[in-house]
Amino acid sequence: MRLTRRDTLRLMGFAAAMAGTNGALGEMADLPVTPGPFKGTRQSLAGYAVPDWFRDAKFGIWAHWGPQSAVEDGDWYARNMYVQGSKQYKDHVARFGHPSKVGFKDVVDLWTAEKWDPDHLMSLYKKAGAKYFVSMGVHHDNFDLWNSKYQPHWNAVSRGPKKDVLGIWQKAAHKYGLKFGVSEHLWISYKWFATSHGSDATGPMAGVPYDGIDPKFADLYHVANVKQFATEKLSFTDDDITDVWKQHWLNRMRDLLSNYQPDLLYTDGHLPFEEYGLAMVANMYNENAKRNHGATQAVYTSKREEDCAIGTCLLDRERGVSDGIWPSPWQTDTCIGQWHYNRGQKYKSAKKVIDLLVDIVSKNGNLLLNFPLPANGELDAEEMKTLDGITAWMAVNSEGIHASRPWKIHGDGPAMKVVVATGNFNEDKKPDLTAQDIRFTMNGKHIYAFAMGAPAGDVVIPPLGSASAQNPGRIANVTVLGYDDKVQWQQDAAGLKVSALGKRMSEIGLTYKVTLA
Repeated sequence: MRLTRRDTLRLMGFAAAMAGTNGALGEMADLPVTPGPFKGTRQSLAGYAVPDWFRDAKFGIWAHWGPQSAVEDGDWYARNMYVQGSKQYKDHVARFGHPSKVGFKDVVDLWTAEKWDPDHLMSLYKKAGAKYFVSMGVHHDNFDLWNSKYQPHWNAVSRGPKKDVLGIWQKAAHKYGLKFGVSEHLWISYKWFATSHGSDATGPMAGVPYDGIDPKFADLYHVANVKQFATEKLSFTDDDITDVWKQHWLNRMRDLLSNYQPDLLYTDGHLPFEEYGLAMVANMYNENAKRNHGATQAVYTSKREEDCAIGTCLLDRERGVSDGIWPSPWQTDTCIGQWHYNRGQKYKSAKKVIDLLVDIVSKNGNLLLNFPLPANGELDAEEMKTLDGITAWMAVNSEGIHASRPWKIHGDGPAMKVVVATGNFNEDKKPDLTAQDIRFTMNGKHIYAFAMGAPAGDVVIPPLGSASAQNPGRIANVTVLGYDDKVQWQQDAAGLKVSALGKRMSEIGLTYKVTLA
């Protein structure tokens, strides 16, 4: 009998399961690295530096869009539909039937993308001030959004929209001059998707296995030994994951990188699987250097501070902010709602997004913002409202955002009294910013002081005073971005005093452009 590639991969997985977790099969590791500036070691990758294009970009938009968006029921559908009692389990049973019969394998074909217009969306994102665009490449659901060599059946060309989603996004990004990034969430799939191997604990279907246990679908739901994780609390570690899976993950990443050559690769979590992950990152950087006259212009992100402490990668904070200016460039990734589209979701306002953006940029960071697309691929009316608000503000004020760098301090005002420790998932712990809150950036001889609201009268900015501890130097001129009339101002020991403007500016905020002598 002649085995197909998919059958071979399945048998490799079952062999690993039978052999245990990390036994002799670890000798199968295939970790070549293209010659270039870096080797696949932490010592070598410590010499990496984040490129200037990323530091200048400041703002990116992300399409966290895939087959889990098909039912428009929020985050982690593919996992939670197999968790008895969860909202998504209940919704799935009510809409489709029990997951022993109708599983995620059947849901993927509901991802239709019939109104998806990537060219139009990219034009909107560029107009909103985004300098890079990120497409999801593969989520924890083990479904690739490209014509995947190592996942030939469960990918967007074979199923669902039957399009090379990654390649089409890339073409649109390049057309509009945006850098192109990809997010990968695959490494933890081996554990994350283990719920598909479980069964109901109670009720009339108690003990009846979900469809993930069927070996016919092992290339989607993984092999038999993942069942041990089905009832465990999900742990984001490498423990108990087979070397065969680690190699398979690496092969999928190589396939992605070689075919799409993204400027940025985002991993949802830490740099996975040590030597496997290090080989992938070194190879990505070296291949990119070959295309850029020997200088690596690629960015790889990790959410573990230790990974990026010395070179190696860019630190990403999920829905998180820093308590001050971070010494190295970093990124916040967040969403206007949930990561996957959720019907009826209340979204962040444009004001909230701009508050986050300016605060993050003032602290040496970038904002990567997800607009979740529904199954049809078209932004809904409320999402467009937020996007339009961002676009209007950026059209006037982006001069102080793009290509800027932090000033001596990041800000001033009442919100500074509330200290939120640096970390992930802390963005909502920050107080709302008002016109009394100021954030600073700098570009050349210009300091940009952002008032995070519309001041009702005169404004005093103490850190720009001639006697302030920040010692800004003598100010030669002050203007307000988007305001054509002459601005009345005075610098003295107490601060920079700016008279009330003759018209009211955006309620989101305005920008004082301070030119130093």
